[in-house]
Amino acid sequence: MERCRTHEVRNQPPPFGERDLWRDDVALREALRREGGDAFAREVGAYGALAGGEVLALSHDAHRDRPRLRTHDATGHRIDRVEFHPSWHRIMEIAIASGVAGLSWARPEPGVHVARAALAYLHYQAEPGSSCPLTMTHAAVPVLRQSPSLGDWASKVAACRYDARDVAIAGKAGITLGMGMTEKQGGSDVRANATTATPCGDGADAYRLSGHKWFFSAPMSDGFLVLAQAPGGLTCLLMPRRLPDGTRNAFALMRLKDKLGDWSNASGEVEFHDALAWRVGDEGRGVATILQMVMLTRLDCMLGSAGCMRMALAQAVHHARHRMAFGRRLAEQPLMRNVLADIALEVEAALALSMRVARAVDAAGRDPAEAAFARIATAIGKYWICRRAPAVVNEAQECLGGAGYVEESLLPRLYRQAPLNSIWEGSGNIQCLDVLRALAREPEAADALRTEIDAARGLHPALDTVAAQLDDLLSAADEAGSRRLVERLALALQAAVLLRAGSPLAEAFCRTRLGHDHGLALGTLPAGFDHASIVVRALPG
Repeated sequence: MERCRTHEVRNQPPPFGERDLWRDDVALREALRREGGDAFAREVGAYGALAGGEVLALSHDAHRDRPRLRTHDATGHRIDRVEFHPSWHRIMEIAIASGVAGLSWARPEPGVHVARAALAYLHYQAEPGSSCPLTMTHAAVPVLRQSPSLGDWASKVAACRYDARDVAIAGKAGITLGMGMTEKQGGSDVRANATTATPCGDGADAYRLSGHKWFFSAPMSDGFLVLAQAPGGLTCLLMPRRLPDGTRNAFALMRLKDKLGDWSNASGEVEFHDALAWRVGDEGRGVATILQMVMLTRLDCMLGSAGCMRMALAQAVHHARHRMAFGRRLAEQPLMRNVLADIALEVEAALALSMRVARAVDAAGRDPAEAAFARIATAIGKYWICRRAPAVVNEAQECLGGAGYVEESLLPRLYRQAPLNSIWEGSGNIQCLDVLRALAREPEAADALRTEIDAARGLHPALDTVAAQLDDLLSAADEAGSRRLVERLALALQAAVLLRAGSPLAEAFCRTRLGHDHGLALGTLPAGFDHASIVVRALPG
């Protein structure tokens, strides 16, 4: 039978295929070197190949076959076990062995937080759902180290070993950690938490937890950092999944959340029925204790949103280079090139600021000025970069047309994922209020902003204008206008980093983001820029 000509497949891009995400990313390689992580280039480079190859391939099954909660076994015993597709466990094994969760603590050398940030950025591009437990495991270590009795927990994060078995940690070489902060009545207002922590009275900093958590992140983890009301006020505690003797702790997983995206990862609701937990830090200092974790998790929100945008851009560029329309490839058409180049500006600026903050985090223990910059720039960057991700991913999706709206494409998954980081670890309003709080209470935070922006003075007139207005901007800060303030600060910081780095995208970024030579939509770069070269820098042909 003669085959119908309409069934011939023509003008379809080849599969995205295996990509070396490190080799393809000039801006990432430059940022790792610039921010002090070049000593770890071999490790980061190796993971870039894994992330764009095996991890990306495994991610499809991990997302399609979502985790399931088994509350009881066949004989009626309560087990509260979360079951995953085998691809999830292989992804976690690869990521943890490569240092995505533990490199900072396994090799505490200058530049290691920058390198670990690069690993997190690469991982989010390939499998963002597993970034949740990887991030929390990484960020929990400084909190755990406040209690010497919990040293074994911290050391098993640094071991960079994955063990999915549901057993006590004494029998495991490596562990993962989750957390439970949010309750039904409180949300971001954790001081409204009603869960109680009652001292056991044995002198071992042990407590019994009673209450609930409305969001319980990564409920399959070995332990969880929890905020609860102790006699002395809101307190941070570590609750193990399994007690030291191997028996189940006294909590019950009620259900898994049916989420918009983040499908490969489990999030749940939990009830505590006198569950054992150990105090971390002092009673009544729960928020202060957990803040050491929050700065790291918020940095990962920045990196995750930047990575999500980066993968969306790569998908769009790949499609445009192979798809023909109106007699030319899409990537050769001026308007499409404008759109792709404009997205590329967003992506490189997001990465540049994230890696600069990672350097500040890395140096925070050695340099008070860098600690102050990390404190305020994390909130600024978290607000703005996470805010941009949904719009950027949607624009990339539109580059594929209908093909970007069906599940065979990676874009629907990225689009569902894109809003998450702006909500997690404090919504946009929380970040803006945090910036106002830092400016009001910590003079060194404002000094750090001035120093960072002043260091790029003279490199572009648009940034010079912002620098000249900075004191007036900071002194006029108020709650109702804080989003506008934080947006302006974020754009200025991005511009300053790009200018000092000598990025070929710095001029276009300053003219359009600071000089307002730009429309409200992406794809409105003014004439005079080499859009094609911007796209080639973003993803070599």
